[in-house]
Amino acid sequence: MSENIVTMLDQAAIAQRVAELGAQITAEYKDRPLVLIVVLKGSFVFAADLARAIDLPLRIDFLGVRSYGEGTESSGVVQITQDLSRPIEGEDVIIVEDIVDTGLTVAHLVDLLRTRQPRSVKICSLLHKPARARVHVAVDYLGFTIEDKFVIGYGLDFAERYRNLPYIGVVERA
Repeated sequence: MSENIVTMLDQAAIAQRVAELGAQITAEYKDRPLVLIVVLKGSFVFAADLARAIDLPLRIDFLGVRSYGEGTESSGVVQITQDLSRPIEGEDVIIVEDIVDTGLTVAHLVDLLRTRQPRSVKICSLLHKPARARVHVAVDYLGFTIEDKFVIGYGLDFAERYRNLPYIGVVERA
């Protein structure tokens, strides 16, 4: 079976939108220190570009989460595979996510992080797929709303492949 990858969002469109998100976050937080909590693994490319687009003092921490396994459907079960390295009590936090699909993972993470008493928790997601939503999640900073297709590239994977593509694509199987 051969695979053809069709571009959904090209590198230039992504770069422009990430710069806009960085400017928006910079303006809203002004000179307050910020903690970006990067949801691994899919968000690492987006988070690296976003962090460089934010002109503020910030700290970056990582939270490993698994909800897909090897398939293309979220299992609905959120498993923490790596926890934060430092407390977030009293800090402004932005969860950086690659995609909000069913909303289950992000809703779980917001609830989990709020128990750690941060000053605020907001969500920044590169992609949102509203057709798949099972719970409503307010995305504070959104890159793109996309149709209900399984996407890869720019950090997103299919069975750990395609994360290194510089664009967002859709795999079409021939």
